[in-house]
Amino acid sequence: MSLDISLYTPDKCPHCGGELPRTGETHSQNITHNLGQMANEAGIYNVLWRPEENGITEAAQLIEPLERAIAEMKADPPRFAKYNAPNGWGLYKNFVPWLERLLEACKRYPEARVNASR
Repeated sequence: MSLDISLYTPDKCPHCGGELPRTGETHSQNITHNLGQMANEAGIYNVLWRPEENGITEAAQLIEPLERAIAEMKADPPRFAKYNAPNGWGLYKNFVPWLERLLEACKRYPEARVNASR
């Protein structure tokens, strides 16, 4: 099981002008659910795994939580590495760069819509 996060810019319906769902994907990332506890410890589980339940609709809303979590994780690696998955699928050393890539995409496309698929 995994988490898929997509950033997309919705297209407009040519007939009514309304937004078409999940069109114009600008960025997509996938990560294992085994990192859920680590994400929770970093305070970002809910914004990443359940953005729609926490009022997160645009990439710009992820920037501050991601910056804070990345800084916290880099300042105290042992605190987070203790949540490494024993099977090797879900490691601190992979999660931090994954978060950094997501942060970069959010900064590049701040108005993009956020979609999380679990």
